Amino acid sequence: MPVICCGSVHHCKSPQRLMDKAGIGMCLSQPRGAGLSMLRTAVSLEGVEERDEEQEDEGEEDLRDGGIPFIVNRGGLPVNEETWEQMWRHVARIHPDGEAVAKRIRGATDLPKIPIPTVPTYQPTTSIPHRLEAIQKYIRDLQYNHTGTQFFEIKKSRPLTALMDIAKEMTRESLPIKCLEAVILGIYLTNNMPSVERFPISFKTQFSGSHFRHIVLGIHSGGRFGALGISRREDLMFKPLEYRTLADLLQEFQTAYQGYWHTLRKVKIGQYVSHDPHSVEQIEWKHSVLDVDKLSKEELRKELERHTRDMRLKIGKPAPPSPTKDRRKDMGSPLRNPGSPMRRNSRSERRLSGEKKALEPKPPADMNGYQIRV
Repeated sequence: MPVICCGSVHHCKSPQRLMDKAGIGMCLSQPRGAGLSMLRTAVSLEGVEERDEEQEDEGEEDLRDGGIPFIVNRGGLPVNEETWEQMWRHVARIHPDGEAVAKRIRGATDLPKIPIPTVPTYQPTTSIPHRLEAIQKYIRDLQYNHTGTQFFEIKKSRPLTALMDIAKEMTRESLPIKCLEAVILGIYLTNNMPSVERFPISFKTQFSGSHFRHIVLGIHSGGRFGALGISRREDLMFKPLEYRTLADLLQEFQTAYQGYWHTLRKVKIGQYVSHDPHSVEQIEWKHSVLDVDKLSKEELRKELERHTRDMRLKIGKPAPPSPTKDRRKDMGSPLRNPGSPMRRNSRSERRLSGEKKALEPKPPADMNGYQIRV
């Protein structure tokens, strides 16, 4: 029977699934009437849109999933009792069946056993495109997290070595993930491919008066671009290594968004990420910030060409020295020491396109419509 799972139409054999051996991470299948409930929730967020934009500019995490607030598990794994119960209360709030769906899943005794994906391994002769396809399959097999609770806390200000520790935790736990977690996992799984350069690409789109954010891991190898990631939508994550320029890759994503009636407003592109898993440097998430709706097609192409040149220049720069073994021990696991240093990139180092818009009154969302979340 066709159902809508957090905005995506697909077929489920069962109205609920548990996706891991611990019983966390269910696919909350929603009937077609769920759109209005989602829309009401999204409309209630419009009053805080300006504040969220300020937080985003300061490097804070966007704790919304397609306009719907979500919870981040900050207590590490296994999930503590408080976070566990908070997750189920959140499910009861956002699911159209309310508490009934939580009781139905938690009370079930015959839930199917979910297979645990295996981290891909390769022969020395395996080509880079085939390796990337295997990594994408692994990310997809973990499945998209529809629970409303992100299981791994990703702080963008943490050093690369701390984020790689979280990626290792993802492979051990095999829990469903969201798009930012998939980017960190993609970096981890491609660290041993020195000929593959990786960089983050963030998208901000608009639909029916609300803004939506998504992120993928850009890939550059052998003179071609591609992408790794996860999304509810098949055409908003993996892109094979076949795009001649960064502009061609971006156009592919923009076309996909148009198919869901989303307007691409802003793109943020980072620098190449170090292949050293013990590097203490931070990922540069937004070296170029492009206001797509302010740029002509030619201007956008030139900005992307300029960014490509900037990324190539970084390859020749030596990375900061990695910490010694004793120093790494002192740093500890990021899941057990959340107080990692908050070091922000200077705004003067970012490349901005266009001037910041004056705040405009936002049109009211269509209450009879459906919030398409991507």
